[in-house]
Amino acid sequence: MASFIAGLWESIFVPGPTPTILKATNATFAALQIVLLGLLVATTSIHFVVLSILCAGLWYSINWFANELAVAQTRQQQEAERATAEDKDATDDKGGDDSDTEVESTARQGRQRLRKRGGVSGVAGQANNLEASSGGETQSSVSTEDEWEKVSESDK
Repeated sequence: MASFIAGLWESIFVPGPTPTILKATNATFAALQIVLLGLLVATTSIHFVVLSILCAGLWYSINWFANELAVAQTRQQQEAERATAEDKDATDDKGGDDSDTEVESTARQGRQRLRKRGGVSGVAGQANNLEASSGGETQSSVSTEDEWEKVSESDK
């Protein structure tokens, strides 16, 4: 029992539903249902039936959410494993050529991803629209020195 409580305390600080927290949650809801059943028998009040239905709905929804979260985490782990396998294949295809810098290989991978998605033309189109809307000047054509010159001319 002491190890369960220690495990419960430690699992509070772990993200996501842990088996210890789920066991404690299910035991608590089962105890609440038993108490509500006892109160229903003792008082024959409809209120305890309604509370029992609400308790059962909450109990079911918590377990459903925990299951969905576990499925999503499993999917995310599989995608991460697939991505690392693809990265490993990409580096194996390179033939051990270590002449690329990290930036060059990252840029190449980004271009490959954009080509796969068909997004290269969309990005280029957005850049052209930005240039056209700024009157033909790109952001890099206006430098800080030009701005300081404008400020110093206005002071004269």
